[in-house]
Amino acid sequence: MASASFRLDGKVAVVTGSGSGLGRTFALGLADAGATVVVTELPGLLGRAEVVVGEIAAQMDRQAAIALPLDVTSLASIHELVRTTVERLGQMDVLVNNAGIQIAKPALDVTEEDWDRVLGVDLKGVFFCAQAVGRHMVERRQGKIINVASIMGLIGYRERAPYCSAKAGVVNLTRELAIEWAPYGVNVNAIAPTFIRTPLTEPTLSRPEMYDDIMYRMPIKRLGLPEDLVGGVIYLASPASDLVTGHTLVIDGGWTAM
Repeated sequence: MASASFRLDGKVAVVTGSGSGLGRTFALGLADAGATVVVTELPGLLGRAEVVVGEIAAQMDRQAAIALPLDVTSLASIHELVRTTVERLGQMDVLVNNAGIQIAKPALDVTEEDWDRVLGVDLKGVFFCAQAVGRHMVERRQGKIINVASIMGLIGYRERAPYCSAKAGVVNLTRELAIEWAPYGVNVNAIAPTFIRTPLTEPTLSRPEMYDDIMYRMPIKRLGLPEDLVGGVIYLASPASDLVTGHTLVIDGGWTAM
């Protein structure tokens, strides 16, 4: 019996917020698995995405990526991304909904602006990117959507009220979209990472009391690295996961097992 394929040759993968951090690593990993990658970044930061495109070209010894602007809080920007991708590459086979922000402060200090900003990017942005790309995938009757949630969508953690709420929404949104789009050959899944060392988490990890608490909660006594998540993303993007939908793959060093 032939083994399931983890290759993505001939596929087009869109990764939101991929000019740095986790998104950059996902883009590099998907390209290495054979996909042509659309690297996206905020319009004012598009240079970051172009650097990643250059890294992918050097890694693959071929032009395997393009850079496009994307603001996930703007429906016009989302729709323009979809239009341009289809126009230039002909299709969208994989969407990694990675773009996200975090505002860490006690719940009593969270402002309406904080709440709207985090939920606007981390939940509203995820939905409308999935909706816009999902229309294309439903029409083609195939596709893989991978939402980047968090273990904080499954458990609580102090000073993260908006973030925990948004990521919990992503987990259940993933289930809902999976149910609706399964008849059209579209798989919708999520990953739920623990704390991963990136520029976004550095302010938290640089606080000794926070670092010690995180280590206490993780049976695998080390921080996650972006590379630790790539295998899960490639699996959920590949034919190997064709029977998997509505699932959140927890990648947390054992945190939620305690």
